[in-house]
Amino acid sequence: FEYDDPRKRKMEEWLSRLRLFQRGIITLFFFSLAFDGVSPRAAPKKKAHHFEYDDPVPFWANKVGPAANPSETYEYYSLPYCPPSSGSKHHHSSLSQDLVGDHKQDVRYDAHFKVNMNYVPLCEVELSRDDVKKFRKAIERDYYWELLYDENLPINGDVGIAIHEPRSGEEVRSYHLYKHINFLFLYNNDQVIFANASADASKIIDVTEDESVSFTFSYSATWLETDTPFKDRMTLYRDRSRPEMEIHWLSIINSCVLVLLLTGFLAIILMRVLKSDYTRYNIKEEDDEDDYGWKLIHGDVFRFPPQKNLFTAFVGLGAQCLAIFFALLTLSLFNIFYPNSGGSIYVAAIVLYALTTVLGGFVSARLFRQMEGEKWAWNVILSATLFTGPCFLVFSYANTVAIAYKATAAVPIESILLILVILLLVAFPLNVIGGIAGKRSAGPFEAPCRTKKITREIPSIPIYRALPAQMIMAGFLPFSAIYIELFYVFSAVWGGSSYQLFYILFLVAIILVVVTACITVALTYFQLSMEDHRWWWSSFLNGGSTGIFIYGYSIFYYIYRSDMSGFLQASFYFTYMAVLCYFFFVMLGTVGFYSSLFFIKKIYQGLHVE
Repeated sequence: FEYDDPRKRKMEEWLSRLRLFQRGIITLFFFSLAFDGVSPRAAPKKKAHHFEYDDPVPFWANKVGPAANPSETYEYYSLPYCPPSSGSKHHHSSLSQDLVGDHKQDVRYDAHFKVNMNYVPLCEVELSRDDVKKFRKAIERDYYWELLYDENLPINGDVGIAIHEPRSGEEVRSYHLYKHINFLFLYNNDQVIFANASADASKIIDVTEDESVSFTFSYSATWLETDTPFKDRMTLYRDRSRPEMEIHWLSIINSCVLVLLLTGFLAIILMRVLKSDYTRYNIKEEDDEDDYGWKLIHGDVFRFPPQKNLFTAFVGLGAQCLAIFFALLTLSLFNIFYPNSGGSIYVAAIVLYALTTVLGGFVSARLFRQMEGEKWAWNVILSATLFTGPCFLVFSYANTVAIAYKATAAVPIESILLILVILLLVAFPLNVIGGIAGKRSAGPFEAPCRTKKITREIPSIPIYRALPAQMIMAGFLPFSAIYIELFYVFSAVWGGSSYQLFYILFLVAIILVVVTACITVALTYFQLSMEDHRWWWSSFLNGGSTGIFIYGYSIFYYIYRSDMSGFLQASFYFTYMAVLCYFFFVMLGTVGFYSSLFFIKKIYQGLHVE
């Protein structure tokens, strides 16, 4: 006879409903992501992106901003362009578009499918003195505008041009506004393949002086046929990038060969030194008093580190970051992230973070349990907040600055709530599930040597072998393997260029991980040889020190390699680069720790100690 406990039955029913609710949330989450980027206006009754002659094609205004500052963008009608007679209505934006500051509004331009137009008056405008000042300031800061055609084809153009003219022995600068735009469209059968625009330099308006002016904005449209299929239409934008983006094979090969040679020499030297150590230790096996080096600390080398709750949480987060990093690179190899789709990679990163929290919770809780940790629930919470906490602070600051500047980079509240729902109802439950699985699967920590009760005294260490010096050495070699590719990646993210050589990036990422593991193992060996058993945190910090070098390079790039300026752009650049470098710090720190742990277990397994 089994007693039917009503409280237990209610608890089981509640847990069952909770699981059903969580499954429903996850289903809705992926359903919404599957339709990310679909707008009501872009869904006509017939098949999307298919048109017949003279059919209207969706045409929107998006944003304006200085070309040198990718994060500083404003609404298209923040400049006194002529809005539609019905008003500048805002249209639905997807999560990916919100994250990159896209802000779709109606526009007066009307280019029907395959209809050529020579000269079409757009609107007559009378600019006041304040309007002239706005345009002049925009031209002075090299503003561009962006339109969207057929849902997601970007069309970019300059607001105007600044001309330097010598007058009376002095150079005078005048500012001219473009008033006529020539649109070029490419089509294949019944689909739009490409859209571009160029300004007519013969039709300009002088806005140098603070005087009101009247003129007519106009445009023309030309349609040409192409053989490019619709599925490859976004690759056409890749060809508009600077040619040196694709011609850097020699530099990459030179860097890779150099780093591989250095790593190989380091590994050979380390193996020879280890062989010599084993020979010496076996000869003096009966006389431990004359021994020195890493053998003497066999009773302390596996002593668990201080702050093991924080340490294991960092390691779990690093394993999660490593999975996210290579998952994004793998997706990029399959051309998931096409040019001018910056928002898609952000959405993919959020989805991957939510899904991989189960890995972070598992690794963190399992290692914490192996280290005889007791309050595993706090460990799971810590692993869930070590990255989201700093990200939330950075995002709150950057978004507040964007709101203060009335920039389109400010993420709307609807998208913020959606991300919070993903984190709370998908990421955190998966993190807890991973933590429970890690706790239950954790066995005792397998160490080849027993840990003594009394901690061995650590001898004094020269300053050039202290942890800061180790971090400099540990970060420099991996950074030297990637710094050339960093320039191209930075140019694509912050310089407006296009980057599509993801197979090279994947190769460089593998080299980065291998070099980080090798240099961390070498420094760990040197530390143990000095009878310093505090290798746990040192291996993590040494491995992650490359992230500090990357942030230092980001400062160099901002000052000497880019034209970015202004408080808004600097706020976005330095805060988000800090988050990215923190990501690499934790990821490579985990690589350094696990490679050192594997190395230490191997060398002490071959050592005969009592």
